Amino acid sequence: MISQFFVLSQRGDNIVFRDYRGEVPKGSAEIFFRKVKFWKEDGQEEAPPVFNVDGVNYFHVKVVGLLFVATTRANVSPSLVLELLQRIARVIKDYVGVLNEDSIRKNFVLVYELLDEVIDFGFVQTTSTELLKSYIFNEPIILDSARLSSIGPTGLFMQGTKRMPGTAVTKSVVASEPGGRKREEIFVDIIEKISVTFSSSGYILTSEIDGTIQMKSYLTGNPEIRLALNEDLSIGRGGGSAYDYRSSFGSGAVILDDCNFHESVRLDNFEVDKTLTLVPPDGEFPVMNYRMTQEFKPPFRINALIEEAGALKAEVILKIFAEFPSNITSNTIAVQMPLPKYTIRASFELEPGAVGQTTDFKEANKRLEWGLKKAINYHQFCYIVGGSEHTLRARLTFSPEAHGNITKESGPVSMTFTIPMYNSSRLQVKYLQIAKKSGTYNPYRWVRYVTLANSYVARI
Repeated sequence: MISQFFVLSQRGDNIVFRDYRGEVPKGSAEIFFRKVKFWKEDGQEEAPPVFNVDGVNYFHVKVVGLLFVATTRANVSPSLVLELLQRIARVIKDYVGVLNEDSIRKNFVLVYELLDEVIDFGFVQTTSTELLKSYIFNEPIILDSARLSSIGPTGLFMQGTKRMPGTAVTKSVVASEPGGRKREEIFVDIIEKISVTFSSSGYILTSEIDGTIQMKSYLTGNPEIRLALNEDLSIGRGGGSAYDYRSSFGSGAVILDDCNFHESVRLDNFEVDKTLTLVPPDGEFPVMNYRMTQEFKPPFRINALIEEAGALKAEVILKIFAEFPSNITSNTIAVQMPLPKYTIRASFELEPGAVGQTTDFKEANKRLEWGLKKAINYHQFCYIVGGSEHTLRARLTFSPEAHGNITKESGPVSMTFTIPMYNSSRLQVKYLQIAKKSGTYNPYRWVRYVTLANSYVARI
């Protein structure tokens, strides 16, 4: 049971607000944003997803820069409310096409209609995109596709002789094409979040992949489909060695520690030929979630070194090695490194010819930041190509106050990145078959692979 639901922008603007029970003060959105923005408790820089202020429980998740928040005075399950917020974000995205501040503001009538059907007097009714179709009567206002394609650098994905529009999957499940035509399309994504910890000498201490196969269906009539995965896929370690290292680009079985499937998936033939049979519901949904801890080749290696360079001075050397194929590029990379608290100044030196890289020293929280994602111009972005190496040198100046071991008081180095059309687990969709034959289908031999950093850390 929740009392309020609201969506805030990064500036704290109230985009959507719905009070279901009148138990929580109207100023809760402002109280929440102030608390999150200036959170400094227990040495944490960011507010936890759940906290309590004056007897009110606040739950929030951040989705594409927007804060989805629920409040209640009741003692409810945090996992339940956080999952509800994620599902509400997914439902809104299914109906408005793309989830951002502009699309929600333009479709505020539709969004409020959805919220009234999803939650009634604080109690959840349904979060199914397909079931909600019977109760939703407002048409979405679709953002101009030209504006959407300008959001990121990947406007088009090339696959053979066909071009897959990068904005094709951002359409509403209830909007029709011009001329009233039905869109017979289905999209499949494999998204993986990687967690890796490197030792100070560059060896891997821990590694894990959390992945999901996501599907978004626009097929009319909800036909049955078959999705085939790697034939050498196995679930559970079985008799395989935990350290049976195989290159991510070579041969070898794909071994997942565990997985779970969407309720619509049937596993009749999964053990035989690794195919999943399902009738996809409308909208976006996870077909399969999986976890892998078998040793894999990480996409990046980080080497970090800090050593004294005279009285009250030190030098930091950071090196990034892109260990994926040269035909793959990473387009958003950010590196952070905490520095000793007595650091007062930092100067930076990039390698000759470095383009699109930014450096900064955050004096307030004593942190070094290195970005490799700056746009060169409106149409051109800086990419990190597989096989490349990048180096940053930083010269630090310390205050005269007494200080200890600079190595122990620095780091660890953390890194975030996005790599389109790449996955470390080697899990693949071999084919997708639709049982119902139709001349209106517009097939592409295309699956979008995306690798993200969940926790990518190197010790000093």
